[in-house]
Amino acid sequence: MPGLAALTVALPLETLAPGTQLTTEGTRSGQLYILESGRLKVARGGVTLATISEPGAIIGEMAVLLGIPHSATVTAETTCKVRVLDEAFDALVHYPELALHIATIACARLNTTSALLVQLQSQSTDQPRENALLSRLLGALSAAPRGSRGHWADHE
Repeated sequence: MPGLAALTVALPLETLAPGTQLTTEGTRSGQLYILESGRLKVARGGVTLATISEPGAIIGEMAVLLGIPHSATVTAETTCKVRVLDEAFDALVHYPELALHIATIACARLNTTSALLVQLQSQSTDQPRENALLSRLLGALSAAPRGSRGHWADHE
């Protein structure tokens, strides 16, 4: 499979000044972004979730693949360069190598998240609220996503 750089080199390159929002929670853009350089802050509900600085990091894939609004606001902390894929869902149909790359990343994140949740549950202190929350989180890992495009789930 070609590397991500080879798959995205022809995409438009956008430069973001520090403080510029790449995505805004609750809005739709239909775009996917690939970080070339710089550092981005990811916040959801006003809570900082992550800082992204790895070249090749993909931003916006959940909104594109699920057909939902952006779940987080992503803001440039430094000057950033990002590749922009417009009409990303349709484009991914035509670029299966890129779609597979994104699927692999999503699965790796899910694998890490589920392993951490299992670890948390094994260290649980048997508090009812804590157990209820962990049960909800673990159950969510096996549930069909709500609000998704449904293209694949319709056939299950």
